[in-house]
Amino acid sequence: MDKKRQKEILILAIKAGKIMMKSGAEIYRVEDTISRICLACGIDHVNVFAMPTGIFVSINIEDEDDTVTYVKRITGSETDLRKIAEVNRFSREFTTTDLSVKDGMKMLEEIENRKPVAFPVRGLAAAVVTGCFALIFGGAIPDFFVAFVAGFGAYAFSRLLQRSEINFFIRGFLCTAFTSICALIAETLIPGVSYSFVVMGCIMLFVPGVAITNSIRDFLSGDMLSGLARLTEAFLIGISLAAGAGVVIKLWTMTGGITL
Repeated sequence: MDKKRQKEILILAIKAGKIMMKSGAEIYRVEDTISRICLACGIDHVNVFAMPTGIFVSINIEDEDDTVTYVKRITGSETDLRKIAEVNRFSREFTTTDLSVKDGMKMLEEIENRKPVAFPVRGLAAAVVTGCFALIFGGAIPDFFVAFVAGFGAYAFSRLLQRSEINFFIRGFLCTAFTSICALIAETLIPGVSYSFVVMGCIMLFVPGVAITNSIRDFLSGDMLSGLARLTEAFLIGISLAAGAGVVIKLWTMTGGITL
């Protein structure tokens, strides 16, 4: 196998792993996908080391002495289970059919560039989730509607900050601060609204549940470094969410809120 062919296979496998990593996949799933793609193309020896911030792959053909290594830096991530499922489906198709590397690269580019669900639908889903959590925590019907509106606004604000490339800590702080202000004002202006239920419902929208779950799965799979990195990220996000709500509520209490 010539080096050009090896490089094409390696780039294809790395691209599949990159899409999965940036979409919130587990480390073992990323490494397994890369390994399967390389093995399906006749590469006998594949060594993959993946972390949330980078992917390292070395390949070698059994009857050749040259080893090819590729390093891919991973920046930014968001949860997109749809892309993970599509790359999984692609890897199964690639390893069980005669799909060419060129066609495989086109399929991965389509998956990577596929637009997410329309913003109004995602915003509505976020609003419903926020309102339902407010009810679960003991809120009343007024709390549901306030949380519904605040949740939609918080999600829109979060997407705006993400487009501006604001880091996750500041983004979480500002979003929960925004929802806390909305909840406190609503409690003052609307009878029967309790800001605590609204704030709790909105915070649940930003809790890094996938990061926490993946960190535990990484620990169980023996990927201690990746598990620790993701657990630390989830811990910092949790601190930012609590700080955003806590600072606003404390300042509101100290200043006496607003007067009608």
